Amino acid sequence: MAEPDVDALETDVLIIGGGMAAAWAGIGAAREGASVLIVDKGFMGTSGVTATAGPGHWWVPPDPGAREAAIEKRYQAGLGLADRAWMARAIDVTWRTLPTLTGYYPFQPGATGDTYYPGVRGPEYMRALRRLATDSGARVLDHHPALELLLHPDGSAAGAAGYDRLNRRAWRIRAGAVILATGGCAFRSGLIGARANTGDGLLMAAEAGATLSGMEFSAAYSLSPAWSSTRTLPFTAARFFDAAGAELDIPPPMTGPAHLRGLARAMLDGPVWADLADAPARVKQVLRRIQPATVAAFERRGVDLFADRFEVKLFGEGTVRGTGGLVVADETCQTTIPGLFAAGDVATREPVAGATSGGGAQNSAWALTSGLAAAAGAARLARRQGRRAQDRADAIGGAGLRPTGAVKPVDEAGVVALARARTLDYDKALWRRRGDLEVTLDLMDDAWTRLATHRRAEGLDQVAARETAALAATARWCAAAALRRTETRGLHLRADAPALDAGQARRLLVGGLDRVWTEEAAPQTGLEAAA
Repeated sequence: MAEPDVDALETDVLIIGGGMAAAWAGIGAAREGASVLIVDKGFMGTSGVTATAGPGHWWVPPDPGAREAAIEKRYQAGLGLADRAWMARAIDVTWRTLPTLTGYYPFQPGATGDTYYPGVRGPEYMRALRRLATDSGARVLDHHPALELLLHPDGSAAGAAGYDRLNRRAWRIRAGAVILATGGCAFRSGLIGARANTGDGLLMAAEAGATLSGMEFSAAYSLSPAWSSTRTLPFTAARFFDAAGAELDIPPPMTGPAHLRGLARAMLDGPVWADLADAPARVKQVLRRIQPATVAAFERRGVDLFADRFEVKLFGEGTVRGTGGLVVADETCQTTIPGLFAAGDVATREPVAGATSGGGAQNSAWALTSGLAAAAGAARLARRQGRRAQDRADAIGGAGLRPTGAVKPVDEAGVVALARARTLDYDKALWRRRGDLEVTLDLMDDAWTRLATHRRAEGLDQVAARETAALAATARWCAAAALRRTETRGLHLRADAPALDAGQARRLLVGGLDRVWTEEAAPQTGLEAAA
C-alpha cells in the first residue's frame, strides 16, 4: 500500500520526457489503445531542444532510386556503424507521418507551391504535438520529474517514481511498460533548451543494468554568438576573423568535424568573430519568418546580424547532437531491459547516423520513428502482460537518493563544473589523448564515488542531486568509450591515434556504475542483423 504522502497511479504505458520523441510516443501508444501517462521535468511543449529550434526532418520522396541514394550517402558518412534498414524505416515513417499533423501545425507552401512538411518551427511544432497527444488520449503530468525506475523482481520495468515540483509531493506510477524519452546530455554547456538535458534517462536505465552504445561520439558543438546560444544561425557563407581583424582560414561547414576543429583551434588562441555579410539574399529574407528567436537575440544586443561582425562561441551539445545513448535491442526500440523502451536522443542514433552527428534531419526523423516504434512495442507488451499489479515493484535509484555510506555534504557544483570541463573543453573533447582520458576517468570516478557514497537528498532537492549524478555518470561513459576506441572515426578524434582503423568498424558498448566497463559489439546489430 502506498504511503499517504505519495501520489500512486497506474497506467499501461508510462513515458518519461516531454520533447519530440516523448510526444510521438504518447500519440502512438494512445492510438494503440493503451492508457498513457507522460511525465515531464518541465512543461511538455516548451522544455527540451526541439522547442527552441527549427528542426528539419529527413525527407525523401518514395522514389526507390532517390531513397537508395540518400541512404547510401548517409551510410557511407556513418563510417561503417549505421544500419541501412533503420535508415529506410526512418525515411518511410517520417514521410507517411508528418502530414498527419495537418490541422494541428500550420504547414507552409514550399518553393514549388506544394505544402512543405520537413522543416518546422520548434515552438509551434511542440505545441501541435502536445495537442495531438492529449487529443489522442494521453494524459500529461507537467513538472513531474522522474527520479528512478521501478523494477519487478525478475528485472523487468514496472514503472517509475519521482517528485511533483508544484505540489511538493512524491509520486509513484506502476506501468505495464516504460518509455524513456528524456533526451541527450549537453553537460550544462549553456546550449539553448538543454538545461534539463542532464542524462537522467541514461542513469535510470543504467541502474537497471541497461547497456549504452556510441558514447564516444559526443564531441558535438553548435556555433552561436558568444553571448547567447541560438543553434540556428546560417553560417554557411560566414567568414571568420581574429580579434585583430585578420581573416582566418576555417574549413567550410560541409566538412563537419574539420569545420568545428578549425574554429576551436582558432578560439583556443583568442576571440573569433563572424561576418555574415555574404549570406544569400534568401536567407536574409526568410530568417525572421522561420527563426524569429535567432533574430531577436541580435536585436536585443543591438547587433545587425548581416552587417556587423560579432564574436562567436562553440556551445557543446554532447549526446544531444552527438550519437550515443541506450542500445535499442529490437525493432520496437526496447532496451536491454525487458519492458523498458527508449526513444529519441536518449537512445543511440548509430542506426541512422553511425559515427557522425545525426543533428537536424536524421535526429528528428529518428525521434519520430523511434517514438512510434517504442509506442507500438510498449502498448502491445502492456496489453499482453497487463500491469502485473500483483508483483512487487522496487525503486532502484542510488546516487543522490540512497547513499551506500555515511551521509555528508558533497560539492555538487564542483562535480558539475568538473564534468563540464572534462567533456566540453575544446582541447580535451575535440583532440582526445590517452593521458587526458585516463585523468578524466580518475577524476569522474572519484566524483561518482563521493555522490554514490555520501549524497542523500530530500524533497525537491532530489531533482538536482539526480541531475548531478547523471552528469557524472554520463561523463564517465563518454570518457571510457573514447579511451577504448583507439582510432579517429567521425565525431571521435584521437590526437594520439589520428587514422581510421578498419578493424574497429564496430560499435562500442559501455555500461556500469560503480565500475564502468566497455566491450565491442557484434559486427552487425539492429534491423539488418535481424533480417
